[in-house]
Amino acid sequence: MRMRGRVRVRFLDTRPLRSSQSFRDLWIGTSASQVGGQIANVAVLAQVWDLTGSPVGTGAIGLATGLPMVLFGLLGGTLADTFDRRAVVRATTAGQLLAAAGLCVQALADNRNVLLLLALVAMGTSCSALGAPARRTFPVRLLPGDQVAAGLALTNVSFQAAMLAGPAMAGLIIARWGFPAAYAAQAVTMIVSMLAVIRLPAMRPEGADAAGGRRRPERGGWRIVLRRPTLWGSMATDLSATLLAMPIALFPLVNEIRFGGNPQTLGLFLSAVAVGGITAGLLSGTVTRWRRGGLVQLSAAGVWGLALACFGLAGPLWLALGCLAVAGAADTVSVVTRSALVQLETPDAYRGRVSSVEHVIGVAGPELGNFRGGLLASATSAPFSLVFGGLSAILAIAAVAATNAPLRAYRTPPAAAKPTVPGVAAAAATAGQIA
Repeated sequence: MRMRGRVRVRFLDTRPLRSSQSFRDLWIGTSASQVGGQIANVAVLAQVWDLTGSPVGTGAIGLATGLPMVLFGLLGGTLADTFDRRAVVRATTAGQLLAAAGLCVQALADNRNVLLLLALVAMGTSCSALGAPARRTFPVRLLPGDQVAAGLALTNVSFQAAMLAGPAMAGLIIARWGFPAAYAAQAVTMIVSMLAVIRLPAMRPEGADAAGGRRRPERGGWRIVLRRPTLWGSMATDLSATLLAMPIALFPLVNEIRFGGNPQTLGLFLSAVAVGGITAGLLSGTVTRWRRGGLVQLSAAGVWGLALACFGLAGPLWLALGCLAVAGAADTVSVVTRSALVQLETPDAYRGRVSSVEHVIGVAGPELGNFRGGLLASATSAPFSLVFGGLSAILAIAAVAATNAPLRAYRTPPAAAKPTVPGVAAAAATAGQIA
């Protein structure tokens, strides 16, 4: 019997791993590739620094990764709505594997050309961006509607764990065996990911003909998002939180003015965010069963802004770390509920393009938010930038909530909703809601 007026604290909801072998395979492959990606990120950063000894060189890594993510992410949405999504992810995963192998070979050959290294990084990132929209549609095709949020929470927990474990593993591998071993580790994890994708069922976009023909999308992802209040409201909430209150670029300055610039303290800032995210993920069963996904996302995004504003005012280290942990937890809840809402609210025929928009917002929002925060801090101070950004985010999120009744009222589908891998019959009806 359901208890009213009380919130039950539930641990991580593992029903998706038990109920769907396909999702379990996908989760294992994705988790492995995330760890490998973190190992490779550290190796690239260290190798570029070794080759250039310049922050400009390490900054160029951002261009080699950020630009392909935005450019190819949008193209990936069209591919995902035109071709079998499993085939798209197979091909792009193969491309990532080749890029990882190339990184390993150039390290073995003692490459001294930083442009070759960055080109291989850009190749891997481009393949990842092309496949990301199709990959994002997998959980909603493999799981019942009431388990989609739980599946996304599991994926988020594995990502947060990779963020903690991957860099530490990279340090050990590079110190003992060098750069080739680190890139080889990434290649091995990409093989695991490839095997997982091969085992998935075919997932043609709903609306393709029964013979497997391709239907070219008629509309771009941005137009689709703007026609649905729940979609644009959810993405506007996420963009408000990241664009106005992203704190990472301010960590070194805050550490310098308040904690003497100790590098260990700087590391604790990043760890606190990750610990909060993992904790929220492990307790995500508390929120993934709530059907008011819109209100959950709005509330979590507001807590994110408030926690970062408090971080800007925090004096003692324990309080600063506590604020960052709360922000990390709120971010995890917001990301999981937003991702589930976007996938469940989008007709399958359009999921690739809408996922590409979500991908671009997820990439561009934090980067622009860090840039904004740095500019404001240079003109004022880091505490002012944090407090102003956090409060501005809260006001922007409140404005979205006040003007978007469909988002406030949104409820996830009941347990009766089933995965849609086998059939395509509902496409005509759902597509009509967009057109």
